[in-house]
Amino acid sequence: MLTPRVTAWQRAGTVEQVAGHSIFVRERGGSADRAPLVFLHGYPSSSYDWRDAFDLIDGHRLMAFDFLGFGLSDKPRDQLYTLATQADIVEELTRRFADEPVVLVAHDMGSSVATELLARDIDGRLSFPLRSVLLFNASLVREQASLLRGQKLLLSRIGPLFTRLTTQSGFTRQFAGIFSAEHPLDADEAADQWSLLARYDGHHMLDKLIHYNRERVTPPTAGRWHDALRSWPGRLELGWAGKDPICTDAVLEAVLALRPHAELTRLPGLGHYPQIEDPRTVCQLVQRHASRD
Repeated sequence: MLTPRVTAWQRAGTVEQVAGHSIFVRERGGSADRAPLVFLHGYPSSSYDWRDAFDLIDGHRLMAFDFLGFGLSDKPRDQLYTLATQADIVEELTRRFADEPVVLVAHDMGSSVATELLARDIDGRLSFPLRSVLLFNASLVREQASLLRGQKLLLSRIGPLFTRLTTQSGFTRQFAGIFSAEHPLDADEAADQWSLLARYDGHHMLDKLIHYNRERVTPPTAGRWHDALRSWPGRLELGWAGKDPICTDAVLEAVLALRPHAELTRLPGLGHYPQIEDPRTVCQLVQRHASRD
């Protein structure tokens, strides 16, 4: 059952059909002379992570949506959840902006989806123009990430069994562990996140949804996405939370080795979900990024 806050979020959005699946979309209008912002969420959460952007960011049109398998979108059991599949959904939904250059704002798995979109842009086959990209903490060089014990189990041979044993208390305990001590996960947020994950029994397919982690270390896709980070000619900025136990400084250093001149804003007191822990600071960064020429 959805919590009251999530129910309110659901009512403010719409459901759209994309490639035969129902995808939850949340939009807000804005000035036509400002670039539209498209928010991409992470694993195992949803567009709800970006809810505060709709109140804190001025002027720009905003769109956030739940990837296939996540949040309020469809969760088919027979789907192979690849980054390419999720990138296809991004391309379909951004058609509403016609030929307007779009600002991508992405976190965690969403940042990995963004690298597939960068690769398509380099190949000359991206269906929409990219104005700029702002990436928050993500395992963009997955070999350097410090995966949680639960993530390792989901990626192992016992992943299907482990995901069937997922409970609300177990999820909440692990989810709380990736928040900083200064901004701990509160009970309401934990209940919201669980209600979104458990909708359509999504908590019983976590092993399927984490498939993208395998892609990030498997040739040729891993090299393709590293090359995209290195070679994409547009403006790419990083926002990096310093107390993330998964995407640590080792990941950041590896990303900067690929793209040494990327603009970097450090968020030293925040954990893996900076947009939940300190939405005002994160939205100020997004606003500043989007407002630049």
